[in-house]
Amino acid sequence: MHIPESWLSCLVSILDVVTFSSFSHKQLAQQPLQKQHELSTPADGPVFRPPYPPNDPPPADVAIKCDYSAMKGWEQCNEENNRGCWLKGPDGEEINIDIDYEHVTPKGITRRYILDVSEMALAPDGVCMPHAKVFNGSYPGPWIQACWGDDIEVTVRNHLWYNGTTVHWHGIRQLNTVEMDGVNGVTQCPIAPGEEYTYRFKAIQYGSSWYHSHYSLQYADGLAGPMTIYGPSTANYTSAIEPILMTDWNHRSAFEDWAWGQSGHALPKMTNILLNGKGRYNNSDPAHPIGLPERYNKVFQRGKRYLLRLINTSLDTTFIFSIDGHNVTVIGSDFVPIVPYNTSSVLVGIGQRYHVIVEAEPIELSHDDNYWIRTVPAEGCSGFATQPDNRTGIIRYDARSTNDPDSTINDFPTACSDEPYESLVPKLRWQVGPPANEEATNGSYQVGRITVSGPPYHPDQTMSRWTAYKNPLWLNYSEPTVDNIDPADQTWPDYLDVVTQDQPDDSWIYLVISANSDKKQNSHIDFYPAAHPIHLHGHDFALLAQSKPGEKYPGSLDQVKLTTTNPPRRDVVLLPAKGYIVIAFRADNPGTWIVHCHIAWHASSGLAFQVLENKEQIKISDESRAAMDHTCAKWNDWWGNVDNHWNNKTADDFQDDSGI
Repeated sequence: MHIPESWLSCLVSILDVVTFSSFSHKQLAQQPLQKQHELSTPADGPVFRPPYPPNDPPPADVAIKCDYSAMKGWEQCNEENNRGCWLKGPDGEEINIDIDYEHVTPKGITRRYILDVSEMALAPDGVCMPHAKVFNGSYPGPWIQACWGDDIEVTVRNHLWYNGTTVHWHGIRQLNTVEMDGVNGVTQCPIAPGEEYTYRFKAIQYGSSWYHSHYSLQYADGLAGPMTIYGPSTANYTSAIEPILMTDWNHRSAFEDWAWGQSGHALPKMTNILLNGKGRYNNSDPAHPIGLPERYNKVFQRGKRYLLRLINTSLDTTFIFSIDGHNVTVIGSDFVPIVPYNTSSVLVGIGQRYHVIVEAEPIELSHDDNYWIRTVPAEGCSGFATQPDNRTGIIRYDARSTNDPDSTINDFPTACSDEPYESLVPKLRWQVGPPANEEATNGSYQVGRITVSGPPYHPDQTMSRWTAYKNPLWLNYSEPTVDNIDPADQTWPDYLDVVTQDQPDDSWIYLVISANSDKKQNSHIDFYPAAHPIHLHGHDFALLAQSKPGEKYPGSLDQVKLTTTNPPRRDVVLLPAKGYIVIAFRADNPGTWIVHCHIAWHASSGLAFQVLENKEQIKISDESRAAMDHTCAKWNDWWGNVDNHWNNKTADDFQDDSGI
């Protein structure tokens, strides 16, 4: 049997890690080894453990089925020609696409999952990356599925050696469950190696998203997976296929790259593109060719309409998704159903998701009826060492074909941006009221770089870091914000970047975020021409304004044209390079919610701040509080022993980034 050289190299790398070979690179911050911890068996009970990652989806007969048996007399009505209907009641009433999902949720069942976090070597594009981190031994992680109204329970078990971990459920509202948001240093302590933590939350939204580690740079090394909550849609389709995760990829751990950047070098560029964990590296040494993994493939049947779930899980790249010879109909952005619109391509920023429908009738035929799926890096929102192949998947109309397509790329712009503002029209309309927070009228959160030095930052030499508020964010893993709220003391260290918002229920909180202004909130900030995908936890927000690149914030909301009648709504938006955005959300979810750039390098540098929303209304159950206290105690025990640290030095050397 022939074994590709790349796989032999991967095997050597694994042995290198285990045996501390003299050929290995110096172990870098929080970089785990292969050693595994034993964990106790979880409590007895039904566990729905999906065994299939997206690149090996389950057959249709084992996909989950929605169960609303607790709703007597109600039946499902979601059919091929009526996707807007979800449930029909005994008297003809409906729960459908027009229902206000913020206030009406059907009663489903409890779905239970287990996620095991470990390290393994991966070669998704034929080149070994020896320090990948994965869920359940697969990349991407298992496809978590639930139905609108279900309760979701996920037990996360940490088998890593030098890393804690947490898991964030991207875009999930976590209404009145802030402690389940999965952000270390904000809503919990990290899960220590050898420990486990159970997240519990309700699926009050529906659509597609992803889950990922929020511990430092772990998700860039592979700790990410898709999540689907089944519900109604704004257009009909024949059938749906598994989520499609697009990501940039490196052949080194992001922890290695980050340490390199912290030592005074420029951060390395990205190496390749993966689609559902598959890719091909096209820059190998001809004298030492690598294996060529199979590309992502799907077979279409003419005349059918397919629902695709697009998810960008990148570290650094905005992608433009397209299928040669086909248009798509966009019906959902993030967790928000929208009025359908047609396009030849879809701009998908980091953390963003789109539901699109593809009609299996090519508008431009290829010679052999095969068509490239393309994920084109957006100009100005990407950085690769060499130009990667954007042909990352294939649509076939003949399952027997093995030919590469000869199709031609669609015509579309490639500049860095979001989908057109006017195209994103929510199906469920919102009317946004005036801001309850007066500081929004004449102030803004300004994104740029400032020079800082000394504790708590590490390395503590003078260094330029990204910021969005007072100082670059730095989180204390042992003291999560939600666990350290003192009503009598409103002061917080500048490096925690806490913004307190105590506002009347259901009033509107506005956030103006700018990357260019004549009125600097911090005289030391420098603005840079970089775009930033901004993500808010705990809320969908209304996008009241989004400038063009280079358009300065004028300094006052009175000088900005705001859309308050049914503006676009989502949970990730692109802050244009040297531009500004104005977002608004209801003060209806007490908690500590982080706002951050989803470029992992920028988040690690400190481009984030925390919104402490109606702190005196935060309610955490006794059961959750006990679990949080236990997790913190175990973390502090583990972290307090420097023998557990990657470099066996002092505790001050342990955390070399913001924490997120």
